[in-house]
Amino acid sequence: MILAVTGGTGFVGRHFLRIAVEAGHEVRALARSTQAPQSGVTWIPGTLAEPADLCAGADAVVHIAGVINARTRAEFDAGNVAGTASMLSAARAANVRRFVHVSSLAAREPQLSSYGASKLASEALVESSDLDWSIIRPPGVYGPGDRETLALFQLAARGFALTPWAGRVSMIEVSDLCRALLALAAAPPTFAIHEVDDGTPVDHATLSRIIGEAVGRRLRMIRVPAAGMAFAAAIDTAQSRLRGHLPRLSFERARYLAHPDWVVRGDNLAGLWAPQVDLASGTAAAAAWYRAQGWL
Repeated sequence: MILAVTGGTGFVGRHFLRIAVEAGHEVRALARSTQAPQSGVTWIPGTLAEPADLCAGADAVVHIAGVINARTRAEFDAGNVAGTASMLSAARAANVRRFVHVSSLAAREPQLSSYGASKLASEALVESSDLDWSIIRPPGVYGPGDRETLALFQLAARGFALTPWAGRVSMIEVSDLCRALLALAAAPPTFAIHEVDDGTPVDHATLSRIIGEAVGRRLRMIRVPAAGMAFAAAIDTAQSRLRGHLPRLSFERARYLAHPDWVVRGDNLAGLWAPQVDLASGTAAAAAWYRAQGWL
């Protein structure tokens, strides 16, 4: 296939480009700035607002790009809602019927965060389009190169884990997610929202223990109630304002983490795809990569 891809310079996107090319596909990838040449990838200068001729000649669009951290709902909407609308228009103008949209499990609980609300709004645009669409909602995504879960590994390397008071989560290793996206791009349209994971949901303590094993440490578990999460968010937000960057733990992220059920629902793309990476081996590989890069 010829795949038109957004978000190719991000964490998930870079893995997707590699896996797509290894599978024999040709990729046209959107990029704001000049990128190093990559076999099998044609970089298309542009933005979500102005994707130029990204979709020209493509068999499918895989829309990975999105805003995961911002100060306001308007900023989330600009990237996640307006960006999706722009890509739907670009696909339609280039007569590309197949559209695979990467949302988030956060869309299931839009009242918890502006991010989740913006992702739900983006899903509504895709669902109401006249394209042959599929939507995928990943849970926690991790793997080599990820900076979002890096803090968990760094804390574990110091012998500690801070976990929400209760709840269970699903996880998925980034290469598994990318293979799921490829499967959907090649499949007949499903006209459905799919939630995918590695097949083994865990509670927060188990997740922390497995990350501890990945970094070679036995962890001291510190369970934090919702009020404690909010207090930590207040501290991080104040420090971030002084440093001039966005907080890692915003108040909305604190509410998100405190929610007790982030386990995927549905058939996990049965018959179309199956996860290949379990949590223990995936976190071990991620930890090894972090160490090789000097991040741990």
